[in-house]
Amino acid sequence: MAKESEPAVLAFDGREVRVTNPDKPYFSRARLSKLDLVHYFLSVAPGPLAGIRDRPLVLKRFVDGAEGEPFYQKRAPARRPDWLRTVTLSFPSGRSAEELVVDDAAGLAWVVNLGCIELHPHPVRANDLDHPDELRIDLDPTPGVPWANVRRVALEVKAFLEEVGLRGWPKTSGSRGMHVNVRIRPQWTFTEVRRAALALSRQIERRMPGLATSKWWKEERRGVFLDYNQNAKDRTTCSAYSVRPLPDARVSAPLGWEEVADCDPADFTVRTMPRRFAEIGDPHAGMDDAAGSLEGLLVLAASDEAAGLADAPWPPHFRKAEGEAPRVAPSRAKGSAKRRRSRMPLLVIANSPDREAALAGLARWKERHPAVAKHLAIDDVLVDSMRGRSSTWTRIRVNLRNVPEDIRPSQGRPDPDDDPTRAWREQLHALKAGG
Repeated sequence: MAKESEPAVLAFDGREVRVTNPDKPYFSRARLSKLDLVHYFLSVAPGPLAGIRDRPLVLKRFVDGAEGEPFYQKRAPARRPDWLRTVTLSFPSGRSAEELVVDDAAGLAWVVNLGCIELHPHPVRANDLDHPDELRIDLDPTPGVPWANVRRVALEVKAFLEEVGLRGWPKTSGSRGMHVNVRIRPQWTFTEVRRAALALSRQIERRMPGLATSKWWKEERRGVFLDYNQNAKDRTTCSAYSVRPLPDARVSAPLGWEEVADCDPADFTVRTMPRRFAEIGDPHAGMDDAAGSLEGLLVLAASDEAAGLADAPWPPHFRKAEGEAPRVAPSRAKGSAKRRRSRMPLLVIANSPDREAALAGLARWKERHPAVAKHLAIDDVLVDSMRGRSSTWTRIRVNLRNVPEDIRPSQGRPDPDDDPTRAWREQLHALKAGG
């Protein structure tokens, strides 16, 4: 085991932050150490601080570098500087947690030292934890969707937001999608904000059929998914200037709308963003001065509901909502006399905390079933990033809808089959069975 390097001590107006093991490699291909990442965040500090200041922060910690498996930590570490404040959040599960609030460069350096290269703030301010001041529009392309389509959907979101009196602020996600954040007045509940987001998602789907979708179940999606559930309480997305765990150390980059049509996510990395920030500043610097109203979206939501559109599914750990559509994937739904739903022929191919191991399992499955594999469309392979209470893993499924029935294989044991939540779920099932 390599010997840890001596801590680097950084000074901030009388406060000191120790960066432990500063030479620890975080991105092997980009040749970036932990200290390099601390310096990156400090070089653009007004940008990331604008996104997280005065907000409770979920800690997504890459303690083994960007190429290792991260874990989520809601509770603030017990050992922390006395100048870091916290707030107590309650969650849909009924639990609560004391979470960190980062307000300055010293706090930013401190959380990056913990391995928090992605910053995950809640959409609320510390003085009002029940009323979000941010509507978050997450554009998540399904497999095979070109980047150009993501940009087209983003521009349609911009146009529609303007029609309802709101201003969107776009950024690359740093991965395959885009985010559009909207500053709103903090006078609506999480449920109302999510209801507005669902109405927006459905409207964009109507305006761009085949290109955009509001469908929650992955097996039903086509095109760019507008993830309305990112606005449910307890959900977070990475904020601007976050570093994503891709080999080139790509960054979630805030953009001006004039940049969206021609932008390339690969242009925005830890190496390139400091110079961009020095030259143009933060494109989202005016966001706090542009708070708008959700009334227009809520009128649209009421119209959808009056037309018979039920509430869409919530995330699985939320209680069943009044008026919510059945919370079961179409492939698992049972038919009824009133409404029969076709079952999607889905197979689980791999479960693993290691994405590459799961993809290798998919490759082995295709080698065993070459006649089946040639019938699969790009979007028949569903690569799901699963998230438990404190862990993440990759689940891979295939949809056999395009495969002739006489050659469809049956469900076998996934390879690999390392679902980190299985033991917990089996224990819970045993407890329920025992009464």
